[in-house]
Amino acid sequence: MITTLNKQQCSDVLERNYIGYLSYISNNSPYTVPITYFYNPKENYIICYSGMGHKIKAMRKSIDVSLAVADIYRANKWESVLVHGKYDEIGGTTAKHYLHEFSIGIKDIVLARENKDLDYISEFSSKIYADDIPIVFLIRVEALTGKMRS
Repeated sequence: MITTLNKQQCSDVLERNYIGYLSYISNNSPYTVPITYFYNPKENYIICYSGMGHKIKAMRKSIDVSLAVADIYRANKWESVLVHGKYDEIGGTTAKHYLHEFSIGIKDIVLARENKDLDYISEFSSKIYADDIPIVFLIRVEALTGKMRS
């Protein structure tokens, strides 16, 4: 049976995952790409980062975005969440702060979920101190919807 997730259940799915599918519009066409993210439920935002490219240029023009996240256990048991929000590009020292929060958050999720202490997390952390930091952006969450089948 398929049922609707409440807000807390949606938040739980977002909190325990770190890979989602970011959707945005470019030239009146939808695009969806996989992305690593960190969800801060207290402040209700999602932290992401990227190099300059198609998605950043597109989101600068049209700030409405969505992020889909799913836990799929088997064909008849899954949970999925769709986030609707606004792209908010962060710069300067504030970007470094969010990138640090992102790297620590991802490390904690992977440790809890996969029982692995990440060696490659230094790749995220080192970008905090590099002169050429990536483009850090938030998805300011406006709405969460979710479904589950059990």
